[in-house]
Amino acid sequence: MNNGRSEVLAANEAFYRAFEKKDVEAMSTIWSKGSGTLCIHPGRRALRGWKEIESSWMQIFRNTKYIEVETDIISVEICETIAYVILIEKVLQASGGRSIQAESMATNIFQCLASSWYLVHHHGSPLMR
Repeated sequence: MNNGRSEVLAANEAFYRAFEKKDVEAMSTIWSKGSGTLCIHPGRRALRGWKEIESSWMQIFRNTKYIEVETDIISVEICETIAYVILIEKVLQASGGRSIQAESMATNIFQCLASSWYLVHHHGSPLMR
């Protein structure tokens, strides 16, 4: 039985492709516009609402020449209209003439609204190796 897992994984994948392409418009179609939507970039404060979240992605994209993101999914859980994906993000970023590789443990929470899954919460925490 498909409980929405493939749709949730497709929404999760769309988020990371928009991230890699530095595409704010694509991000806008993935994120919920609800006032409770939250984004916590690694080592940063919580951003609430699409306006703050969009601004943060625009700044990241503006200051980054190249981004590559590889994901390793640990768990996908779905309960009715809420789903969460726990994963490791391996990010390669070129910025200011230097290349940075980082790993984060991330949680992406999606909510099903009008038969589509929207990102309502992204939280990345740096992994120290």
